[in-house]
Amino acid sequence: MSWVIVVAAVALVAGLAASYLFGRLRLWDRLGNWAADQVQFTGAWVRGGTGRQAVVVLVHAVTAPRTSWRLLRAPATEARVAAPVRDPNWVTNRTRKDKQEGAG
Repeated sequence: MSWVIVVAAVALVAGLAASYLFGRLRLWDRLGNWAADQVQFTGAWVRGGTGRQAVVVLVHAVTAPRTSWRLLRAPATEARVAAPVRDPNWVTNRTRKDKQEGAG
């Protein structure tokens, strides 16, 4: 009878220690943050294949359901147009016509 009490006490202490460690490590939050970063900032979804995409989206949906729902309802953003590159030597590369237009 006394060994049952000892086993129960050891199980209780082990359970409390394990739950404390899991709480300190915040595995759920870290997993959610990783999934959110992968979904929002990975860019092109070609890296990793379809299986990885499915796992990332599933993990994100499970760890942050409200954010996932908001992202699904948001309209797709249009691709940004690259800004024109300015020529640092534009003064030396001007034509005679450009110089005359600037002076007048």
